[in-house]
Amino acid sequence: MPNRRRAVAALTALAAAPLLTTTAEARSPEPGSSKARPPEAAGRRTPARARLIAADRVSERVLDLTIDSPALGREGHARVLLPTGYDRRPHHRWPVLYLLHGCCDPGPGWEAWTLNTDVEAITAGTPALIVSPEGGPVGFYSNWWNGGHYGPPAWETFHLAELRPLLERALRANGRRAIAGLSMGGFGALSYAARHPRLFRAAASFSGVIHTALDPTGVQGILTGQGADPTALWGDPAAQSALWDAHNPYALISRLPRGYPLYVACGNGTPGPLDPPDRPEDTLERGLGEMAQRYVRRARAHGLAFTAHLYGPGTHTWPYWERELTRALPLLTGPIA
Repeated sequence: MPNRRRAVAALTALAAAPLLTTTAEARSPEPGSSKARPPEAAGRRTPARARLIAADRVSERVLDLTIDSPALGREGHARVLLPTGYDRRPHHRWPVLYLLHGCCDPGPGWEAWTLNTDVEAITAGTPALIVSPEGGPVGFYSNWWNGGHYGPPAWETFHLAELRPLLERALRANGRRAIAGLSMGGFGALSYAARHPRLFRAAASFSGVIHTALDPTGVQGILTGQGADPTALWGDPAAQSALWDAHNPYALISRLPRGYPLYVACGNGTPGPLDPPDRPEDTLERGLGEMAQRYVRRARAHGLAFTAHLYGPGTHTWPYWERELTRALPLLTGPIA
């Protein structure tokens, strides 16, 4: 349709100029340890040069972005669900709900929510941009340590210092944001929320890896299983313990302001109502359920506006995450409306 072609051309032209950010924004300080901070985090103003190189309108609401990303050292991607009626309100600015994917998917992670759930129908009445950015097969929503050299992949920089201002310039995003994710994305949502409490007004985790110190060997096993160096992410769990803590959602709870809206959901690995009859016990979900229980106890003691749905029987599968997104949506969108 002509109006769609014009919209895509306008987006591409608007975002063609380099974005400007600061290294302080791009590299967040690690709480409690100056040694854990990347050496380049000096706060000087430098051009990031991230630019939108393609905006493909897949359907009325689905827009796929391709971004030339210095933080990744390659092209990065994001799928955006536009609000219903987006084209009819050309001057309106929209809040953003980031929806993060999990690890190890065989296909592009930024497509996972739309391919595996009915997220388009669930958010049809949500007046916000629903943004699912690429997070890598095992990116863990972090700027990788890489033996102390940092450099690509810098997922946190890509999401928060490159993609975020691009959405504001090219898609009319405003300054109100919430964040949610599943599994590795649940880790990302609660880690980002605590590391940047002024960026996000609410957060949710579905079957998230939200207490990494409880099972560092398991985290490293995920990396190894995808062919990555298990120490490249945050280093050795003992030698670089400050860096591990600086990304661990459980360790970062105290950084969230009291009254912060938070939703945490997880099963216990026993087959539940959304599983087939012959489904075996899910040991991964059982371990994540233990993480969730510890996180919930500490978060409640800290005084957060907490909703916990530790629903017992349930496995590490999409039907549960779709259900939990539906339940969490009012908590996530209320603070950004």
